[in-house]
Amino acid sequence: MPNSHLKREGDINSSPLRIDWMSQLNQTSTEIIQADEEVFVKQSMSTPCLNGIMDADGCYLIDVNGKKYLDFHGNSSHQVGYKNPYVVDAIKKQIEELPFIPRRFTSDIVVKAAKALIHKTTSQDFKVLFTPSGSAAVGLALKIARKVTGRHKVISMWESFHGAGLDTISVGGEYVFKKDIGPLLPGTLKAIPFNGYRNLIKSDSHEEVANFCLDHIEYMIEHVGEIGAVLLEPIRATDTHIPPKSYFKRLREICDQHGILLIFDEVPTALMRSGAFYVHQKFEIEPDILVLGKGLGGAIIPQAAVLTRTKYDIAQEISLGHYTHEKPALGCAAICATINYIDDYKLEENCRVQSTFVRTALEDLYKKYESIGDIRIAGLLISIELVKSRKTKEKNDHLAEEILYYCLKNGLSFKLSGGNSITWHPPLTVTKEQLEFAIGLLEDGLKMYC
Repeated sequence: MPNSHLKREGDINSSPLRIDWMSQLNQTSTEIIQADEEVFVKQSMSTPCLNGIMDADGCYLIDVNGKKYLDFHGNSSHQVGYKNPYVVDAIKKQIEELPFIPRRFTSDIVVKAAKALIHKTTSQDFKVLFTPSGSAAVGLALKIARKVTGRHKVISMWESFHGAGLDTISVGGEYVFKKDIGPLLPGTLKAIPFNGYRNLIKSDSHEEVANFCLDHIEYMIEHVGEIGAVLLEPIRATDTHIPPKSYFKRLREICDQHGILLIFDEVPTALMRSGAFYVHQKFEIEPDILVLGKGLGGAIIPQAAVLTRTKYDIAQEISLGHYTHEKPALGCAAICATINYIDDYKLEENCRVQSTFVRTALEDLYKKYESIGDIRIAGLLISIELVKSRKTKEKNDHLAEEILYYCLKNGLSFKLSGGNSITWHPPLTVTKEQLEFAIGLLEDGLKMYC
């Protein structure tokens, strides 16, 4: 398959630029990568790896040679930074007090964590289930929707990502996760996602694009029938497309009119990354089911959660999420510490300040470099889309990859989305100086390769 198809989700690990990167690594790095390949199954975007690391601290990764990388990727899990002392100390204390809670038992720490997540919602009218991964949480949300509505069909979005399990690639919209897999979950239907920059109707009006997308969803509901849920990322994590508030107001109305549950996947984007604790709070509505993960564990513990409206607590006769770690002591200690750190260290304010700074700086670059087609920012969810022409909006995958490897060589790590979008998800602890460093490298790369 051509590389262009594999790049739809992110940068790939078999391109000429990746091979060139690998050839320049020293013996220490090469040996750890080769050892990794001997024991791990190869997969796109993961193995072979970029390098080996020996530490992760704050905003930085430190590789096996001692080189530091400012990490604006972090698998979207490092909202409070790596090795955060609040989280580390809380987990250590929990290990000493109560490391594991067997099924059918509970403890104060899990109740405290669930209450903390509920308290951050607008209505505080939710109940919680914990899962060990975001993918499992999405699957659990789909099960709740089926139980509540009695319908198995779900509308999700093309280009979306909801996890790598068989159920979640079924509702996901990226081909690279489905290639050669065969039949997927029945009843999974795809709608057109909001894209204010590159859309089928070639419009620059966000309201017009929003109505086009919602008209399509209504058409699907009318002609397919028996839809139980609509699942989407309120702001897409990969390339930061941000619908207007009117999109969500009408979507909420459509779901209510047809008795359809609205599920928001905020696994990579919640916990203040967007500038609001939960992304949907920016749009002044609430979903029926909210899925969380990644940063919940403070970049230490694998942890996810499902929040569902209290009135949908109706499945007591079945085992919805019968997980070994359904009451995770260590994960809940991490959740509490992460939320406390965000609050105590006023990371909402830092997110606002740094978001304003980076927006101004990137808008200045937009004026100088025609290869920047669009900039999309919500809090510290940042996408810079590179194009061959602003008029045609043709993607410039090669330029994006050249800049990625230039930045890696000079100490900045980030993700590419859709092949051509530079995606930055810095920790909420990021400083102006660190952002200046990243923006400086980006401009140096643009000067060099444009």
